[in-house]
Amino acid sequence: MFNGRSILVTGGTGSFGKAFIKFLLTNYQPKRIIVYSRDELKQYEMQQELQGHKLQFVIGDVRDQKRLNMALHHTDFVVHAAALKQIPTAEQNPLECIKTNIMGSQNIINAAIENGIEKVISLSTDKAANPANLYGATKLAADRLFIAANNLVSGAKTRFSVVRYGNVLGSRGSVISLFRKLLAQGASELPITDPRMTRFWITLAHGVQFVVKSFERMQGGEIFIPKLPSASIMNIVQAMSPNIKTKTIGIRVGEKLHELLCTKDDARMTLEFSEYYMIKPGITYHFNTNYECNPLGEQGHLVQEDFEYSSETNTWFLTEEEIQELIYKNEAHQFLCQPA
Repeated sequence: MFNGRSILVTGGTGSFGKAFIKFLLTNYQPKRIIVYSRDELKQYEMQQELQGHKLQFVIGDVRDQKRLNMALHHTDFVVHAAALKQIPTAEQNPLECIKTNIMGSQNIINAAIENGIEKVISLSTDKAANPANLYGATKLAADRLFIAANNLVSGAKTRFSVVRYGNVLGSRGSVISLFRKLLAQGASELPITDPRMTRFWITLAHGVQFVVKSFERMQGGEIFIPKLPSASIMNIVQAMSPNIKTKTIGIRVGEKLHELLCTKDDARMTLEFSEYYMIKPGITYHFNTNYECNPLGEQGHLVQEDFEYSSETNTWFLTEEEIQELIYKNEAHQFLCQPA
């Protein structure tokens, strides 16, 4: 799908962006990849690491639609990964979070339509399902913008979809990265917010591959949700250091004990496939789509009316040994996927 095509990645120097770009360079022959971000240093470092590849680095902010319009010329696909993600930062700087996550998303939509982009996928988060903090609320609003954007294209070819998943193993700011840092520094105890806390987990490799596959599956307006394992915070602690003590520091403002990827209110619009769930749009588009069968021929069926996809009641929970194996595989993949 990506051979001979041009792809722009917003937030291209972030954890997901770098992994996604390396995956494309390793597995496809893209015409070019535009790395769109506002971090000059990270772009420089990425240029040094990936010299000789068909990358175009563009300094820009998703808040700047004129810059986006320029960057999107002659581009086929867009992955929108740029966002302000830190919950405490969003609570303290709400308008800045709104400008980037909501207004920036609308700028992506406008620029994509104006440039005739073929497909756009926006990355969402479990915190957008029944949000309890501003970050989650802005991502929910962004999801709605991308879903509704399919109504704006009229006869144009542009299609918009969303991928929503949980915490990314080993990404910047993840609790596993924090624990590893503290253990390397010789910490005698690890801070936890609440011993009952659970989360969905996904590796960078799985997230990248799921987004790639979603480009092939999408018809416009879907929210794709991979089937993921859950893990409790105490099992993560024990997996990383079996005999270490913990200190409960309390839940931060806007945090939940458990996360949702699909709410009961979404159940009537949710289809289950073998490897993922898909929330179909609740609005009617100008084009006809059979969401129960995607372009790959995969068949889905409606879930039960009381269905809820929660990290607490998930039937797939990781053991301590599986957590250790997942951490090892994630780190090994990040090493092996370095392009030559």
